[in-house]
Amino acid sequence: MLPATAVYHFPWELKPSAIADGTSVRTFGRLTCYRPEDSTAILSSHHASIKYQVSVQTSCVEPFNPLCGALYIVLGEIENTEEGSGVMLRARVMNCVDGVDLALLQKAINEQRSFFQKSEDNKGSTSG
Repeated sequence: MLPATAVYHFPWELKPSAIADGTSVRTFGRLTCYRPEDSTAILSSHHASIKYQVSVQTSCVEPFNPLCGALYIVLGEIENTEEGSGVMLRARVMNCVDGVDLALLQKAINEQRSFFQKSEDNKGSTSG
């Protein structure tokens, strides 16, 4: 059986209480740190003048050529950390998309969410 479709989440939405362990997600951020000895990377993003960071486990996508400062889109599963202070994203796909208009990407994600919400609303009203 295939896993559920990964839904886009903004980096500031990736909180332990908000997303269940094992959930497939897509997110993005600038690669600020890569530690090959630990197979971990840190993606950063700013929202409302606050810097958010997402830890990424990269063992399933190695070897790859990390470009610090470049924008990446990651597809993977959420793992709540032992200390409960955050989440780690176990990457299954990690693509460099440097040059993508970040504001346009965020707008597209919001439009997609709006479309799916309207679709669900229409499904609920016709089946009731």
